[in-house]
This record gives sequence, structure tokens and C-alpha cells, in this order.
Amino acid sequence: MSEPNIVVTSSGPVLTITLNRPKVLNALNAALLAELDAAIASFAADPALRVALLTGAGEKAFAAGADIQELARVSALEGQALSLRGQAIFNRIERCPKPFIACVNGFALGGGCELAMACAFRLASEAARLGQPELKLGLIPGYGGTQRLQRLIGRGAALKLLLTGEAVPAAEALRLGLVDEVCTAAELMPRAQALAATIAAMAPVAVAQCLAAVREGADLPLDAALAHEAAGFGLCCGTEDKAEGAEAFLAKRQTVWKGR
Repeated sequence: MSEPNIVVTSSGPVLTITLNRPKVLNALNAALLAELDAAIASFAADPALRVALLTGAGEKAFAAGADIQELARVSALEGQALSLRGQAIFNRIERCPKPFIACVNGFALGGGCELAMACAFRLASEAARLGQPELKLGLIPGYGGTQRLQRLIGRGAALKLLLTGEAVPAAEALRLGLVDEVCTAAELMPRAQALAATIAAMAPVAVAQCLAAVREGADLPLDAALAHEAAGFGLCCGTEDKAEGAEAFLAKRQTVWKGR
């Protein structure tokens, strides 16, 4: 039997999704993306799971882009459909009411960088390198890279990376704001798991509303974004979890979230 394209494991409320094509640096082919899409849907639907970690098998790569053998045969119409399919999957990561944390353990290039950018935030090992080299293949990023990159690091810095195809090391990615934290390779997953445990201990509805307020408000005028925030705040005030949080705080006891 062939190896699965992704490996999914869980520990308590934390799910780990590992891209599992290390012989080709975890390149994103159609089969892997289909399995990833199914894993995203399963994670979103499971109330026992609160946070997902996304990483790559092996020590060399998170994901070194699209599978070039597949891409070489793609026509213009097929290419547009491929781009829309990848964008839809990555949008489901970004819009999930539970956070994904990218654990970038090596190369995150092309589609791999786009996948990391769709996550709520990114941790990187010191050996990580990130970039969008699509122009070297006569292409542009197709899974959201032209849009998410500029939103993360600004238009000028994004265009420099896009137009040169340069892959930047972890320290430079941190300076640019492309990643949020850099660890040693040995520390990467333990650090991600610790952050995930902290987030998983928060009220689920509040986590979802916070993610939505930041995501939706980013592209709105300030007044509209503040109205969105106020609506989320009001929604949280009507939940059982808000009542539990207040009661637990006043009683100096551990909270027991119900997710409603």
C-alpha cells in the first residue's frame, strides 16, 4: 500500500497535520490537497479539537511548492481551475473558526509558502526558507500568494520577493513579518504545541469571534471594523461560556468551557 499524502494525529484538543511526501519535499499534488481538504473539514466539525498544527515530514521541507510534474501538463483553463481549487482549500484554513498554526521546518516555497500564509500565524525553524519563486517557472502564485503576502509584509516588500523569486531565511522572514517566531529545529514542535495548548484553553466561541473580527476587519474601514468587533463582543456576552468565565474568575476556580 502507498503511504498517505498526509498524516493526521491528535493529542487532546490539538490536531497535527503532517504533509507526508518527504521524497519530493512535500510537494503539493492534487491527491495531497484533496486529503488536506478532507482533514480541514473533519477538524472544523469536531468540537473536541481546538487548534491544528500544520507541518511537513522530514527535516528538509514544510512544502517546497506545487508538484512540477503535474503542473507541466496543465493548460490555461485547467490552470485557472487549479488555482481556484487551491485558493478554496487555503481559504477554508484561513476562515476556519479554529486556528491553524504553521510549523515551518524547512523549505516553504511557492504553494508551501502560500499554505503557511493561510494559517493564523507561523513558527519557523532556524533552517526554514520561505519564498514565492513562481516567476522562475513563467507563472505567478496561484493559491493566494500575491494577496496574502502583501497583506502580511507590505506591498513593496511583497513585490520584491515576488518579482525576484528570492527565498529568504528564517531570520529575514521574521524581520519582514512573514513568520512570527523562530526556534531551533528541536524546539519547533514543542513550542507550537505549547502555544496550541494555551489557545485550546480559551473559550471556543471567543476564539472563533476573535479570529473573525481580525480577519474580516482587516479589509474594512475602521468604523465598519469596529462595528464588526462590537457585534462579536455582544455575541460573546450572550454565551454560557462568558457566564462561566466570569463565575470562575470571581470564584478563583478553573473554567469549564462548553463552547456555547
